[in-house]
Amino acid sequence: MKDIIIIGGGVIGCGIARELARYQADITVLERGNDVSVGTSKANSGIVHGGYDAKPDTLKAKYNVAGNAMFDELSRELDFPFRRNGSMVLCFDEKQIDGLTELLNRGLKNGVKDMYIVKGNAEVKKLEPYVSDNVVAALVVPTGGIVSPYEMTVAYAENAAVNGVEFRFLSEVTSVKKDKDGFTVTCADGYTERAKIVINAAGVYADVINNMVCKRKLNIVARKGDYVLMDKTCGYLADHTMFQLPTKMGKGVLVTPTTHGNILVGPTATDVDDKDDVNTTADELNEAFAKASLTVPSLARRNIITQFSGLRAHLDLDDFVVGESEVQGFYNVAGIESPGLSAAPAIAVDVALNVANKLGLKQKPHFEAKRKGIPQFSKLSNTEREKLIDQNPLYGKIVCRCEVVTEGEIVDSIRRPVGAKDLDGVKRRTRAGMGRCQAGFCTPRIMEIIARELGLDMADVTKRGGETNVVVGKTK
Repeated sequence: MKDIIIIGGGVIGCGIARELARYQADITVLERGNDVSVGTSKANSGIVHGGYDAKPDTLKAKYNVAGNAMFDELSRELDFPFRRNGSMVLCFDEKQIDGLTELLNRGLKNGVKDMYIVKGNAEVKKLEPYVSDNVVAALVVPTGGIVSPYEMTVAYAENAAVNGVEFRFLSEVTSVKKDKDGFTVTCADGYTERAKIVINAAGVYADVINNMVCKRKLNIVARKGDYVLMDKTCGYLADHTMFQLPTKMGKGVLVTPTTHGNILVGPTATDVDDKDDVNTTADELNEAFAKASLTVPSLARRNIITQFSGLRAHLDLDDFVVGESEVQGFYNVAGIESPGLSAAPAIAVDVALNVANKLGLKQKPHFEAKRKGIPQFSKLSNTEREKLIDQNPLYGKIVCRCEVVTEGEIVDSIRRPVGAKDLDGVKRRTRAGMGRCQAGFCTPRIMEIIARELGLDMADVTKRGGETNVVVGKTK
């Protein structure tokens, strides 16, 4: 019997796994996909919210502010990209400046520090020179930040694995049954295991898992958001993350830099019945770009390099559900929509502590808290590059020209704990294929490396697992 089974390999599940790995326990993470960070955690805004938006005295407010404060140290420990760039809420109508004051006061109640309001377009442009001439005021939140969400999730997972956590992929949970001694968890791949504790961190499917066990039912709606990603050549257009103050015309979209120097705009918000529906639509993409252009008019469509959508787990309770359910030993972490990424570190610590106390777990005498990421050749000095190539000649072979990613980085991404198995897995860990050409140049070479490292035929290499094969056979 396992001590703990965690259902879900997103940032919440992997974060909890890493925090529980501090204790002497037998822990398994079950993920329906073929990698970590294949759901909401890979396709979101990558924003670390300041904490002014959530209603006071909610779990969203509590965990947002607590989680935000943890990112500097956590990013140093686990070596993932994070920058405290600050955020701004823009007001386009002097009659609505009171709305900024309302957000300021809400943030103060939540414990957000150092916020202030600037008035006048000239003053706003001192902070963001390319902002619209129509902006009349802004709420400035210096504690806001940006993070690479998928790299953060991978970092959590690798550190958990190094500290003894087992990860099982392609293991979609089909049944959770409670008995007097614990739980029996059954998966579609035939895997069955018993556990003393089950933690439900299944994202948009957390209601499905909860409803297998609990009388108190949950209902999660998949809320789809479309995004537009701009080339790094227009990265100078925004330094802060810029939101629009909601008006009678609706809520706007954000314009933000990414940790890698691109500009991201979005998301839209459309409720969908299919919890796997991540199709983009022309109407939603046009809406996202049009609304973003109200913030930064000089955004140009010619600089769009890709478009994508992600799903948010919107719970009809309009707050997070975190903690032990009415079923002893069954823990829910459900409805983790925005500001879920910001809240993730604090949720992980809280849940892990509660579970450890429940089981009476003892801390490990030797927990490895630090994780070193893959060396990023593009960010090294020439001296550092020469030293790295001397250690491993594969770092001297450029595979992805746009992002300057080497064969050494790709091989490392595959060989590491919880390593990449497909093109998207390599992309999330190294950025190979994320540049201007969107993998048009480097795909064949990356496929060759994956096939070689994993002992696969080229026809068996996929984009993201399942039936996403890139090629079907040889032509000659």
